[in-house]
This record gives sequence, structure tokens and C-alpha cells, in this order.
Amino acid sequence: MYNNNSFIQVGLPARGKSYIVKKLRRYLNWLQYETRVFNVGNMRRVVETTQEQSAEFFDPENRDGSRIRDEVAMKVLEQLIDWLKQGGRVAIHDATNSTIQRRELLIDRLSREPDMKVLLLESVCTDRNVLERNFRLKLSGPDYKDKDHATALSDFRHRVMNYEKAYEAVGDWEEKHDIQYCKLVNVGKKVIAHNISGYLSGQCIFYLMNFNLAERQIFVTRHGESEDNLSGRIGGDAPLSKKGRKFSRALAKFVNEQRIAFALEIAKRKIEEEEESKEPMRNSDDEDDDSPVQEKVQATAAAISSSQFTIWTSMLKRSMQTAESFDPDEYDIKHIRFLNEINSGSREGMTYEEIKQQYPSEFQARQDNKLYYRYPGMGGESYIDVIHRLQSMIIELERMSQSCLIITHRVVLRILLGYLLEWSQTEMPHMMVPIHTVYELRPKPYGVELKLWRYLDDEDHFEEF
Repeated sequence: MYNNNSFIQVGLPARGKSYIVKKLRRYLNWLQYETRVFNVGNMRRVVETTQEQSAEFFDPENRDGSRIRDEVAMKVLEQLIDWLKQGGRVAIHDATNSTIQRRELLIDRLSREPDMKVLLLESVCTDRNVLERNFRLKLSGPDYKDKDHATALSDFRHRVMNYEKAYEAVGDWEEKHDIQYCKLVNVGKKVIAHNISGYLSGQCIFYLMNFNLAERQIFVTRHGESEDNLSGRIGGDAPLSKKGRKFSRALAKFVNEQRIAFALEIAKRKIEEEEESKEPMRNSDDEDDDSPVQEKVQATAAAISSSQFTIWTSMLKRSMQTAESFDPDEYDIKHIRFLNEINSGSREGMTYEEIKQQYPSEFQARQDNKLYYRYPGMGGESYIDVIHRLQSMIIELERMSQSCLIITHRVVLRILLGYLLEWSQTEMPHMMVPIHTVYELRPKPYGVELKLWRYLDDEDHFEEF
């Protein structure tokens, strides 16, 4: 039985290692496995001030530089081990770890710790467009802050070339020593796994196989106001109120408008990039007739906005009725039991005030620990139970490349947003998620962009806030 898990990142610079570990950290923390990333580059910038850390510092022929980098990597590993000894579950060593000699150093040290499971995660990227974008993203990082753009880009390219000179891919050596590893090519388009054992390692590999870099919108919201919302009763299967039905109609109109606006934004950027590659010296303010370009933008946007858009609801009336105003010919609408509200067991249909009056100790137990408190009676659930039933939905959400709308309930919405926005386990059960509020999320290489929209009932439209 392994109580501690150490994941070692492997890969050349700008291959998406940090993107992968941030996603993995978010997922594992959401599953309640306390996970932390230990970044070697951050430590290197703090402890090494005797040498300028230009491309030459990373040259494998630079023995002082190689020694310093190994020392820093081992120092970070000791911090990682100390954290696991204090109760952490999964620690990730985030560095290039690009040679067998380095990986052997790390694995040898970890092997001296009891109950330690090691998994190597190698990120490989062969897509030149993605690499070029990653190179430019690196220029906003701490190594190149406030430096001339052209000089910084040239230096970073030389740094990568220096790493490539000595790079040794994960493979034969690891297999000879029965070390489990996972090699991800082009952010999961191809995955090679070796000697994977144990529940947690298996879950991580499955997760890493199911995400992509597609630009999309993810809308999440609670159902419209229900009859039980008016009386403050929990659970149940009440229909929408008059105000809830009005929200349903406005939501359909709003999502359609945002879908068109998003398609135009993506199309415009795509066409501009194409035109710039053809005429790099052309100024965007030139007064030439750009009507052919605009026509191309409109045609591309129309194609994007007509692509599949999925709507998920729960199987409760108030959620399904909120989706009734969407045209089923334009939207792929699915009703999914996993998105049902938390089951309140024998407390279904009660108000919180009634529970407080009739079952005061139970009410207090829930207040003290909402995450683990399970409602009594047949089918009663806790937040942890709902997290585990939503696990497959998170995998599907990561796998999807099309935009979607999820219409669900308060507890489920908190848990979904807890994953998407990386809320802590102490924050998530208490976060305010008001009714008639829409969360629009856009996954990006550096994280998730969030827009909040509030429905104004009197004016019958949404405003960003």
C-alpha cells in the first residue's frame, strides 16, 4: 500500500509541462487528494545569483551550470519529500529532468523513502504552431520579464537547443528498471503508458488521455426559480415558477447571442492571423478595401456557430424545464442523472429552518463539516459522494471540444465550479452561487477565463458583472 505519490515531470522547455501539472493538480485536489507542485525553475531563480541565467547557463557543456541545476533539483526534491511526510498525498516535481542521469538521481533518492510510488510524466510536442505559441508565452515569464522581446526570444530558442543536445527521452532505461511512466504527445493526442499500477496512477492516466486545447465556451448555471425555491424547501422535484419560466426563455436567447459573438471573435482572429502570415508588413489600419476579408470572417463565424453545441441538464423537472426554450434542432440536449441535486435523504422537502428546529444536532453537524456530512435516510448524500458521482462528467467535459451549457443545481454547481475555478475544499461548500446567474468559462493554456452574467428580471436581459 503506497501512501505517498511522487510524479516527476520530464520534457524539453515549452512542451506544456506546467499546463499538464496544473491541470493534474486541480483534478486531484478536487478529488480530495491533497496535491502540490514543486517547481525547480522558481527555486533556481531564487538560490542561483552568481551566474547570469542566459542560454549558456543551460548548455550541457557548462559543467558549473549543470552541477548547479542538479543541486537545485535535489533541493526541491527534499522539500517535496518533507511535504509528503507532513501529510500530503501527491507531490509533483516540475522540471525538465531531461537526462537519464538526472532521473536516476531523483528516483534513487525517492526509493529510500518507505511507501513511495513514483510516476514519470513526459510531455512531447511535435506541433510547430503550438511550439511557436508556447515559445512566445514563455517571454512573459520571470526569466525574461522586462527584456527586449527579440533578444529574449532568441535566447530562449538557444536555451531549448542546448537542452535538445543532451535530451534523453523516457523509454528503454525506465522499462529496464520497471519504472512506471506515461508519455503524452501533443497534449494527449497520443499516450504511451508503461507499467501503470494502482488506483491513483490509473485515474491520472485516464484523465490525461481526455483533455484538449480546443477554444470553447462552457456555460454553467442553476435551473430557473422553482416552486420549492419560493418556499425554501430542499430537494424534491418541483416545476419552475412563473419567474423561472421567464428566465428559461431569456437564457436561450442569451446563449444564442453569446454563441454568435464568440464565433465572430474566433473567426476574426483566425482570418487576421492568416492574412498576417500572407502579408506580414500589412498594417491593420490600411485603408484598402477589406470587404473580402469581412466576408471571409462572416463565413467562418457562421461555420463555427453552427457546429455542435451540447446542453446537459439533470433529470429533475426544474432543470429540464429550464432547457425547454432551446431549439432541439440547433442544440444537442441531454438529460443526465449524475447532475441531479444532492440527495437529502429523509430530509427531502424540508426547509433548513425546520431541520434546525426538529434536528438541531444534525443541523449543527452539517454546519461544522458540510463537505463530509451525509444526509440520513435512504439515498442520503454528502458533498464527497456528489464529487465522486460527477467524476465521469468532469472527464467528459475535458474530452469535449465543442461548447456546452450545463443546467444543474446549487450543490452540483458549487462542485463543478470548484473544479473549473480550483476552489479549495474548505471554500467550495460555502461559495455563493445565486440563482439566475450564468458562469461563462473559457479554458486557456494558462488557466480559465471567467465571465459572470446576472439576469435582470425587470429588464429581461443579462448583464456582465
